[in-house]
Amino acid sequence: MLKQKIKQKRLDKELVNFPVSGFYRKQAAVFLYNLGLLVKILKSTYYFIFQGKASHRIFISQVFFTCAEALRISFLLAFSTGFAIVILGTPFLTGFSQEMLIYPLLITILVRELGPLLIAFIVIAHSAAAIATELAGNVISRETEAYISIGLDPLEHLAAPRFLGVSFSVFLLNIYFSLFGFLGAFLCEQLFYHGAAASYVYNFFQTLTVYDVLISIIKSICFGMIISLIAIIQGFSVEYAYTEIPVAGLKAVASCFIWCIAVDIILSVFYYIWLL
Repeated sequence: MLKQKIKQKRLDKELVNFPVSGFYRKQAAVFLYNLGLLVKILKSTYYFIFQGKASHRIFISQVFFTCAEALRISFLLAFSTGFAIVILGTPFLTGFSQEMLIYPLLITILVRELGPLLIAFIVIAHSAAAIATELAGNVISRETEAYISIGLDPLEHLAAPRFLGVSFSVFLLNIYFSLFGFLGAFLCEQLFYHGAAASYVYNFFQTLTVYDVLISIIKSICFGMIISLIAIIQGFSVEYAYTEIPVAGLKAVASCFIWCIAVDIILSVFYYIWLL
């Protein structure tokens, strides 16, 4: 026991004398912990899908909470965005005799770039903090230990349904946003510019390519996985104090915003490089 105390004091002294080294050790330990937790979450998700051990009720509740309750704000944003693109972009492009460029502009904003990112922001604001604080509360109140004591894996019953639920919800909301964004643009065209409806729909889908749809799906799935994983990791990262619960929620929201923007930039760069 005495030897352990001496060894601990010596280690503490080394960390004080070498603060940079101690900082990097701590960051490496946190990174390895999060990496191990990520692997366990993905493994638990595999068991949830193929063996059905986790609670499907939590999965359905998570889809309802993330997807159904975000439909109203998603509809308003999608419809108003599509409406604004047409009412502002059409007169400008017509002045240059380039009115046909309104279709690539709609696809770029609604389907490929702004749409998936706006949906990610909605889900972050609506669900990321909620998941992180709920799981943090479970850890602080020792509910996760209760799962373990009766032979159940808390990751399989708490993390996996939320991971799948959020990822699936972001994918569905992205499709929903694109459809109602197109509807808003279509109604604006009919109300103010009286274009042929059949011609408008034909030109839009003629301009839309498989690559546009594919990059939109990839972005939505990546954003859903990022949001759910970060929220789960932050929720399980608390230790013993109830004051850590709101901090976990704030960290989850901030980290989700940063990672989603970074991944969006990376995927967009790869997309345009691929086209070139």
